[in-house]
Amino acid sequence: MAENLFDEIPSLDLAHFTGEDPTKKQKFVEALGEAYNNIGFVAIRNHYLSDALSAQLYEVIKKFFALPDSSKQKYEIPGLAGQRGYIGKGKEHAKGRNTGDLKEFYHVGQTVVGDDPIRDEYPENIFPTELSEFKEVSLEVYKQLERTGVQMLKAIALYLDLPENYFDDKVKHGNSILRPIHYFPIENPDSVPPDAVRAAEHGDINLITLLMGASADGLQVLRRDGKWIPITALPDQLVVNVGDMLERLTNKKLKSTIHRVVNPPRDQMNKPRYSIPFFMHPRSEMSLAALPNCVDAQHPKLWADITAGEFLTQRLKEIGLKK
Repeated sequence: MAENLFDEIPSLDLAHFTGEDPTKKQKFVEALGEAYNNIGFVAIRNHYLSDALSAQLYEVIKKFFALPDSSKQKYEIPGLAGQRGYIGKGKEHAKGRNTGDLKEFYHVGQTVVGDDPIRDEYPENIFPTELSEFKEVSLEVYKQLERTGVQMLKAIALYLDLPENYFDDKVKHGNSILRPIHYFPIENPDSVPPDAVRAAEHGDINLITLLMGASADGLQVLRRDGKWIPITALPDQLVVNVGDMLERLTNKKLKSTIHRVVNPPRDQMNKPRYSIPFFMHPRSEMSLAALPNCVDAQHPKLWADITAGEFLTQRLKEIGLKK
């Protein structure tokens, strides 16, 4: 396939995949595959998250992050490795760095209904008592983003010449995380370490990430020729990118692209930025061993076999959330 250096991320219509027209469905799969081979990101419209629900969640998380630090810290639970509840300012850093990112965030995880034994692996969700609407809105957003993610994985499976439902049982009650992020305002830019940024360059850990429209510019992706390009999506679109687990599973056929959130100009550092990614994870027992049809003489196997759970633990230690 010829190298196609996108100047912006391609925009695709999920209704072409979920609709009744097989030609449109096939074109969606091909366009998605090309984008994930090249830049690792796409913007998706006609997904399952309504604008109203998105706006509701942004409203409630702005209220939460406006609470005093002493109130927020009640929801920071030692021993959970940041997997539920609040994670304070500067606690997370990119792999290979020691300087904490200029952000604070909140984690809402999987709710297991029924007697699936995997429920024993997950801590209970924690919700702030100050905001009664936080629980209902965040769980509904989680559900709609997970539903969208399942469709995206179906398209990815077809692109990889796998059965369409290949990922379904692997992500059912998967260890996915909804993460509202607050890149807090900095009144005095000289008060933070000179190399501190909102989010240093990194690849995501999971299978795919679905990002609700952020409230300000700053997200950039590293193109294959080494040029950083801005990621912009219309308000009604989700940005969906490949994570490290999917890159590993496909022996780098699909690219987990490095991305970052840069600081605004110094005179804009006192303005906040909000962002809500949904990190779609499989169940911990899923093997990330390279798919046989992604390994050949030209593409030798790049990584040793590992499960999703083992890989997650390894990466949480590398980014400072797990001791």
